[in-house]
Amino acid sequence: MSRNAKINALLLFVVAALAVLPLALGLGDHKEEPFTGADTEAETAITEIRPDYEPWFSPLYEPPSGEIESALFALQAALGAGVLAYYFGLRRGRRQGELRALAQRDTTGDAKGDADAKVSESAQGSESPSGASAPERT
Repeated sequence: MSRNAKINALLLFVVAALAVLPLALGLGDHKEEPFTGADTEAETAITEIRPDYEPWFSPLYEPPSGEIESALFALQAALGAGVLAYYFGLRRGRRQGELRALAQRDTTGDAKGDADAKVSESAQGSESPSGASAPERT
């Protein structure tokens, strides 16, 4: 197993552990909604400290239900993942294209250099001693 494969396997294990351990250890069992977002947690803490608190701003759009809110969040995450995947794919494609162009230039450059050398040798051989080129045959 290569070094990169070992690192990838380790990272996959860590991500799986981060997802499973909170559930397995029962974290959040003492709460009504154990895995709510940070916004809800902050709102709960603020209303416990100051019940008469009035927010400065209200949301631009309030989804009618929690399911729609979750769907919009999932859509946002999917769009973000798509943009990142496009960016990294574009960078990788450009890098591969540059490597192919360099490899092709090197292989055609060698062949072209050989062909140029043959042309210059034949041109030198066809010149007369006086420096004038030989007449063309028709």
